[in-house]
Amino acid sequence: MSTNETPTHTTSTAQNASNEEANGQCLCGAVSFTCSSPSPGVGACHCSTCQGWGGGPLLAVDCGSDIAFQGAGHISIYASSQWAERAFCQVCGSHLFYRLKHDGKHIVPVGLFRDGPAFHLDHQIFIDEKPDYFSFANVTHNMTGAEVFAQVQSEQP
Repeated sequence: MSTNETPTHTTSTAQNASNEEANGQCLCGAVSFTCSSPSPGVGACHCSTCQGWGGGPLLAVDCGSDIAFQGAGHISIYASSQWAERAFCQVCGSHLFYRLKHDGKHIVPVGLFRDGPAFHLDHQIFIDEKPDYFSFANVTHNMTGAEVFAQVQSEQP
């Protein structure tokens, strides 16, 4: 993935958001969060940046911009591209979110949630960058990197 492209890291939209508040935290509990209405749809991002960040695909949900963090003093933010940043807990190293700079949308790893809607894997992006050594059994909507970028460009005014 080059630094002049803007991925969404999810095809879920606000209209797919649940009406259920969800809470989560990092491994050590130094950082916790509340999200007012996360999408129940889990996305798997197979881009090379996500693979480098976590050693595999990012399995995450769209929390939009309505998310509140406690323990913010323990959050470190890394500007991973021109359009997004990634955060982690300074204490335990847990990945906390991928955030788009232009609108503050937070994509949060699904494993951090302690409650919330019944999450389900429903889409995979950058499927063309997925390594051959694994496949998910779920039937999902799959998009290549080019398809993701085309969708983002078609949604911009």
